[in-house]
Formats: sequence, structure tokens, C-alpha cells
Amino acid sequence: MTTLNEADAADRRAVGFAERIKTGTDAAHRETEQSRFVGALLAGELTSDGYAELLAQTYLVYRELEDAGRTHTGSPVASPFLHDELLRVPSLEADLEFLRGPSWRETVSALPATTRYVERLREVAYEWPAGFVAHHYIRYMGDLSGGQIIRRMLERAYGYTTDGLQFYIFDEIPKPKVFKDTYRAKLDAAPLSPEDQQRVIDEVNLAYRLNGDLFAALEADIDRYLAR
Repeated sequence: MTTLNEADAADRRAVGFAERIKTGTDAAHRETEQSRFVGALLAGELTSDGYAELLAQTYLVYRELEDAGRTHTGSPVASPFLHDELLRVPSLEADLEFLRGPSWRETVSALPATTRYVERLREVAYEWPAGFVAHHYIRYMGDLSGGQIIRRMLERAYGYTTDGLQFYIFDEIPKPKVFKDTYRAKLDAAPLSPEDQQRVIDEVNLAYRLNGDLFAALEADIDRYLAR
């Protein structure tokens, strides 16, 4: 006789881990997409400095995440997801220099929401490989999916081509769909117990909330960035 636990385990095997992450975090993902700040940006309603401020806060998050990634080169859980072609810090630096000039670093100051986001990365992304993967997933899979739509909308709204959009350009990943399919297969194959998988799903949900809080913090000061 099949027990309930055995049946539950069989269901999890039938539905891959990547799909469980997607369905288990869909509500948080959709809520994050409702950002007024991002909507105004994509509609061309913000100044270039509003866009630069979003990139500045994003830069602080990626700098921490990519620092954490360098500690996982030997991890059986995290190392399959480490790809140099994904790294975004150099691209963000180039975009910020284009938008704010050579002294752009002097203009970058973490908002409280960004500080909380970075602190969470410091808590989990270095010592917990699967936690690193959770944050890696939300950032880079988003960049290769919705990020490409954002890129095209920014091109239309502000006239950027390459300069100012380096963050969204993955020259070394000519076929994002193939890359994403391979990424999902690696998630399915990750050596994680059912309990560890659920912890990852919970962490992805938290990461979406942290990202939403960052957008909300930018929105609170949106009048400063509205184009007149």
C-alpha cells in the first residue's frame, strides 16, 4: 500500500523542482510586477536619473550576490549555476558611468530597502548554497525573461541603444530560451531534499518581497524623478 508520504514524494518527482518554484512563487512574482515606479519608467515618464537610481540600487544587490557566487565554485548545489556570461556588475558599472558620468560611484547610496536586501544576501547567500541559488534564480532568470521586454521598452521610451542598456544585454547568451531551459533542468537535478526544496521556494518568495520593497522605496520618492 502506498503511504501518503510516498504519494507526495511521487507527485514532487512528477512535477519538477523548477516548475514547483514557478508555481510556488507566482503570486509574489505578480505582485512585484505591479510597481508604479517601474510602470512610469517604462512609459517614459521618468528622467534618466530616475532610471539611473534604479540601476544604482540594483548594482548594490548584484555586487553582493556576485561576491557570494565566488565562494561557491566547489559547491555541488550552487556551482552548476555559476556562469561568467551572466555576471551583471560590469554592465551595471558601464550603464551608471554613461548615465551619471565618471564620478558615478559617489552618487550611489543604498536606500533602507536595499540595505535590507543586501543584509539578507549576507545572511544566506554565502553559507547556504541553496539560498544563493534562490536569489540567483530570481535575478538572472528575470533578466533573461522580463528583462528583455524591459530593454525593448526602454529603447522606445528613451532612445537608448547599447549605452544605458548594458545591464539587459547578454552578448554571450545568443539563445536565452535554450539557456533558461538548461537552467531549469539544473534546478530539477539539484541534489536537494524535499525539505531543502521548500526552503528554496520560501527564499524565492522572500526575494520577491525584498525586490518589491526596493521598488516601493523608489516609488515613495517618485516625484523627484518625474519628467516635467
